[in-house]
Amino acid sequence: MKVLIADKFPDVFIQQLKENNVEVLYEPKLGENDLPNSIKDVDCLVVRSTVVNAKTIEESNSLKLIIRAGSGVNNIDINAANQKNVFVSNCPGKNSIAVAELAIGLMIALDRRIPHNVADFKAGKWNKGEYSKAEGLFGKTLAIVGYGAIGKEVAKRALAFGMKIYAKDIFPINDPNVTVFEKFEDVLPIADVISVHLPQNSETKNLFNDNLFNLMKNGAIFINTSRAGVVNEDSLIKAVKEKNIKAGLDVFIGEPEDKGGSVSSKLQEIDNIYVTHHIGASTEQAQNAVAEETVNIILDYIKTGEIRNCVNKK
Repeated sequence: MKVLIADKFPDVFIQQLKENNVEVLYEPKLGENDLPNSIKDVDCLVVRSTVVNAKTIEESNSLKLIIRAGSGVNNIDINAANQKNVFVSNCPGKNSIAVAELAIGLMIALDRRIPHNVADFKAGKWNKGEYSKAEGLFGKTLAIVGYGAIGKEVAKRALAFGMKIYAKDIFPINDPNVTVFEKFEDVLPIADVISVHLPQNSETKNLFNDNLFNLMKNGAIFINTSRAGVVNEDSLIKAVKEKNIKAGLDVFIGEPEDKGGSVSSKLQEIDNIYVTHHIGASTEQAQNAVAEETVNIILDYIKTGEIRNCVNKK
């Protein structure tokens, strides 16, 4: 089997594939527009954030399997894969702790204004009086929207901070430490912190719009480490300006596909919005767990023909 890995991947797991007689093409710098010219005789394509569009799938001659080395598969054209009889698989839950850690980190950073503190110190400014006004997270109410693997890990850590947890999900929630809510209007007005952990689909696209931001209390903290399209950025900016909402985002509209270079976003102009570089899953622990699962998917397929974590039906 020939496997093309088009994003960063730990060397030890590439070697593991080679030891199992898998031919590996490691091209971590390939972008969306490069893939069609690189996919011709590849049996399996592995990506993290790189977009796999319809042209890439259509241009392939022997592609049988696309693996998203992560959880969400919105960067892969599933319809095109179905038309070409290509399996799509992912690695759910393997980066949950890493994303949860970042979500908690953003909550603390916003409450204590850590980036502002550091920037002022670097600029030679001492403003202890201003930065001593943080409220703290203990006893605050946290609303978790999307109580899957990541949401559960956020709850564990928030409980250790003494927060009160409310949660909402499409599946039943059986957790004695969590109060389940169905309607946003019942919880958003009382939530001090809202943390979003949703896939992007037709039902969640622009879910957080004017209506939901209007329900939030003044000064609430809003965290999104899931998908950019879940949030209407104009509505968010309006809420930050008019309601003093503080936002921590690991994703945003127009995020560069490249791993380095320049970036431009209207969010850069807005105070009290902290944006990280889509690094939620980017800890060594998480990357190794995802890579291990990816290798297992490939080897299982070679040995048994079974597709672990298959997300599409053919």
